[in-house]
Amino acid sequence: MTKQNICKTGMPFVLAGALFTGNTFADESLSIVGSWSSLPLYKQFEQPFWTNTLPSDSKGDFSVSMTTHDQMGIGGGDVFRMLGDGVFDIGMTVGDYAVADAPALEGLDVPLLANTAEEAHKMVNAARPMVEKIYETAFNSKVLAIVPYPPQVVFCKVPVSSLEDLSGLKVRASGRMTAKFLDALGAQSVNIGFGEVPGALQRGVIDCAVTGAGSGYSAGWWEVTTTLMTLPLGGWDPVVTAINLDKWDDLSNEQQAFLQSEVATKFEKPVWDAAQGDLDQDVACLTANGECAKGPSHSMKLVEPSDADLAHAKDILTSKVLPDWADRAGKDWVKEWNSTVGKAVGIQVAVTGE
Repeated sequence: MTKQNICKTGMPFVLAGALFTGNTFADESLSIVGSWSSLPLYKQFEQPFWTNTLPSDSKGDFSVSMTTHDQMGIGGGDVFRMLGDGVFDIGMTVGDYAVADAPALEGLDVPLLANTAEEAHKMVNAARPMVEKIYETAFNSKVLAIVPYPPQVVFCKVPVSSLEDLSGLKVRASGRMTAKFLDALGAQSVNIGFGEVPGALQRGVIDCAVTGAGSGYSAGWWEVTTTLMTLPLGGWDPVVTAINLDKWDDLSNEQQAFLQSEVATKFEKPVWDAAQGDLDQDVACLTANGECAKGPSHSMKLVEPSDADLAHAKDILTSKVLPDWADRAGKDWVKEWNSTVGKAVGIQVAVTGE
């Protein structure tokens, strides 16, 4: 397939390639698409690592051209399709954006099973072999890293004080499994892009929205909402970094080993190390419940989940949400999830058809 052909998204390869410096790359040149350009993960970790740390540490063996999917004007759901087609070499975005192409991938980001960064990291490590198989088969790519956004919490413009108060409200979900949970709870899940949320809240299209606390702070959601519920309703929204398999195979064994080591130690580890502290800081910045070092603090009402909220949420998750996912993913992936993530968190999903 030449660069004049059309990829699965309908976007000419030549147009995508033109967004980078030149259209032809040497073996050690990497064309990279990062996650949301406005959010801390990209600004504090992705961009510095790929554009400064990696080229410097490799002494010029790797050179990088980098943009982001929002700067390219493509949807998050297109990133891994285009990566598999070879439009660029490395892509990273929220795994949940790709579940339409790979329903089993929903098992990476199960909400309400991890309340701390340590627990979330344990879940991701357990899921990683499964995720690697999914990316190889569905997206012709190799997983290099899986890092978290802060846990996906609930921003509301109407008063809420418990999980039950979400029933009957229109809530923007951050992923498919979160949407299924909201529907089972009695809320109405709404599919709205991240950048469209403030306007939707102002117009009354939605009453609440789920995203990471830090993402909501950076995007100014505190201007259009009044209450922050810290129940991890959307999981930790893991961001997957993957490299096109053909590009990976073109690298020498030494380059592959170096790239994997650099990503693991100087990108992936620092993000996880900062995750819990970032969450605590983000909540403080949004609610003035503690000192905010990021900028001005705001006065959203803080609602922390009760034991009853957590128990009710996990009952919905295990009785309705996970069985629904099992039907979509298929029994082979469910078995793999049970033996990895499920084993790690003490939950087993029934395998239908056996």
